[in-house]
Amino acid sequence: MLEEPPILQIRRRFPRPARELVAHFEGVPTGFLVDCMDGRGALDAAFKPVDPGCAVFAGIAVTCLCGPGDNLAILGALEVIQPGDVIVAAADGFSGLAVTGDRVAGMARNQGAVALVIDGTVRDTPGIRAAGLPVFCRGVTPNSCAASGPGTVGEPVVVGGVAVAPGDVVVGDLDGVVIVPRAKIEAVLRKLNQVREAEAAMDAKVAAGLGRSSRIAELIEAGKVRFIDEE
Repeated sequence: MLEEPPILQIRRRFPRPARELVAHFEGVPTGFLVDCMDGRGALDAAFKPVDPGCAVFAGIAVTCLCGPGDNLAILGALEVIQPGDVIVAAADGFSGLAVTGDRVAGMARNQGAVALVIDGTVRDTPGIRAAGLPVFCRGVTPNSCAASGPGTVGEPVVVGGVAVAPGDVVVGDLDGVVIVPRAKIEAVLRKLNQVREAEAAMDAKVAAGLGRSSRIAELIEAGKVRFIDEE
């Protein structure tokens, strides 16, 4: 007879990046980070902040895996998080029941979390806004969930189509949420200055009156554009 599995499995210790490195990501636009990673790294476009006025964060991922409509693993993550962490919850994108509400957001804030990222829905939006913690999710519903498990904390998950491991860097703003794998942190930071300089240069050109794309001009000059204007 197979042994009955535990309701909840929690990995309390996993490799974490230095806080000094994570601090470099604070306030960096998510688009810049995606450009540093060859145009990838953002969670599905359905992830939006509950409060657009409280959407900017950067922190270390504490992952958890919930069943659809179950938040036991999210509650378990509260036992693990440290100041500066982000709870990243895989919940199969299920939209029928909310797996986080204002009290969980408040408890996460009290434990030092800087954000919650939920691959599912939440409820109690007035209370979440009052908690002052960035919460990203796929939507909102008043329907409540259970806390019955099974679930895991501190194990790799897939959230919004992106693989997330505990110890990855998570960055959010009004455009969405980006995952920077722990192994790529230093490479991304090295490339970030190049991206900033390129963006600043293009912003200056647009401000000076630029109205055409150089890429299109190059294609036209190379004879790779055919105009099909009617006479």
